[in-house]
This record gives sequence, structure tokens and C-alpha cells, in this order.
Amino acid sequence: MSAAGASSRFSACAVIPVFNHERAIAAVVDGVAAHDLHIFLVDDGCSETCASELRRLSARSDVTLLRHDRNRGKGVAVVTGMRAALGQGYSHALQVDADGQHTLTDIRHFIDEAQLHPDSVICGRPVFDASIPKVRYYGRYLTHGMVWFETLSLEIRDSMCGFRLYPLKLTAPLLAPGKVGARMDFDTEIIVRLHWRGVSTRWIDTHVTYPSDGVSHFRMVLDNVRMISLHVRLTLGMLLRLPTLLWRNVARRCGTAPANKVAR
Repeated sequence: MSAAGASSRFSACAVIPVFNHERAIAAVVDGVAAHDLHIFLVDDGCSETCASELRRLSARSDVTLLRHDRNRGKGVAVVTGMRAALGQGYSHALQVDADGQHTLTDIRHFIDEAQLHPDSVICGRPVFDASIPKVRYYGRYLTHGMVWFETLSLEIRDSMCGFRLYPLKLTAPLLAPGKVGARMDFDTEIIVRLHWRGVSTRWIDTHVTYPSDGVSHFRMVLDNVRMISLHVRLTLGMLLRLPTLLWRNVARRCGTAPANKVAR
């Protein structure tokens, strides 16, 4: 589907994947709900302590609780929430992490930008404080460099931040099982594949803290192996799309590129 096919009716919700963030999730829900967004909480195989907290929060009228019977990964959880949002008629879904690291007062900027540009992904561009581990900070730039190579573009300014507002109809082709990464590779893979499909991105600087509840599910060895595998896949995908991507870059420089050209 091309970006021109996006619905003109704007209706946004939030999707929050949750895996054992029982100490932070209530504050995150309150912060998101302050912007009048319905919230899809996705219990990704949480412990009973966290599951109980999610059941308590689901008593709110502005929360829908979805559940995986086992941990399937952040990416699968976000996809579950997005598919539910599509099914309920929402045009856009805001992805927010459950650990409290995102500056939720910035949500109003995301919504304002999406209303002006409903066919774009509105992406957070992190401004980190001293809480981010240095190895994670510099490792992000290795991934960013790979993404710039895989897209032949500098348009994706940050490929790893999970604070984004997606146009759901344009994202829908990537929500089928196996289309994008299931775990920590999700955020990078989906934004690259949306770029290949001609969906534009717009960027909002936002402060990020690592993480407020002291819980991180990043696995240094396994997730780094997963990211290496991801970049192999994306590099091969770029080579398959190389003529289209090169043509798009030339056409943009000449001012003749059609809007939101799909690169399949």
C-alpha cells in the first residue's frame, strides 16, 4: 500500500508492550492517559506479580489488556497491540516502552506532528542523560551507520528508539507473522522496511532515561547476535532493492521523485 492510501481520519491510541515492569507501568499508563489516548497493554508472558498489576490497570475504561501466554518478544508484543488497534478502527498507534524511560509529556508533540503529516512515522530522536551505559550509547551508532548503509540515506536519524507514532494502514503490510523482528531487533527492522516502502519519517527530540525502574531486558550476547543477523538480512534486502533506492535518491535530488514511492 502506498502512503497516498492512508486514511484522512485521525484517531490515535497507544501500544505498550510489557514484560515484568510492574514498578513502572502504572506511572507510564497515567502519563499516556493524560493525553486522552486509549491504551493497549500487551502482557508478554509476565510474572504473576506484573500480570496482577496489569489486571488491576485493565479495570480502567481507557485500557485494553492483551496477553501472550509466554514471552514472545517486544516486537511480537507491539505487533499484537497494533493489530488490535487496527481492528478497533484506530488510524495511528503510539509505541511507548513500559519502563518509564520516555518523556511522556512529549506525546502532545507527536500527536500534533502526526495530524499535520498523517502518512509519516513520527519518531523520537533520543537526547540521553548520563544514565545510559557508554557501551550501549556507542553501540547505537554502529547500528545507525549500518541503517544508513542499508537505506542509502541519512533520513533515519535514530533507528533504535521505541517511542514512535505509526500510521497503521501503511504499517499493516509488515504486521503479518515473520515480517519484522520479534525481539530487540524490531524497532530497527520495521523503520528500515517502512523506509524501503517509501513511508517518510519525521523526528522529535525527546529526553530518554535508562531505565527508570532499574529493569533492562537487553541480553548482551544474544541480542547482539540477533542484531548482527538483522543487519545481514537488511544488507541483502538493500542489494535486492538497490536500483530502486538509487533511482529514488537521484530523483529526490532532482526534485522529481513521486511522493511515497513503494520499494518492494
